[in-house]
Amino acid sequence: MSEENMNPEVIFGMNAGKVWQALNKLGTATPLMIRNETKLSNEEVFGALGWLAREGKLSQMREGKLLKFKLSD
Repeated sequence: MSEENMNPEVIFGMNAGKVWQALNKLGTATPLMIRNETKLSNEEVFGALGWLAREGKLSQMREGKLLKFKLSD
């Protein structure tokens, strides 16, 4: 089944899994680092980050103007 025929919830869930794996590998990462690791678009990365945040699996922090994410402990 192609992504265009999938339920949006399935697509967001799959992207969240890719972002989770990237953060598990990278530790703390910026959205750009996550994008480079997963090959997802900006929109897909932020959708996946929202999914993970909603599930309580994500922490976010700022270093100056830089926004970084990591998996929650």
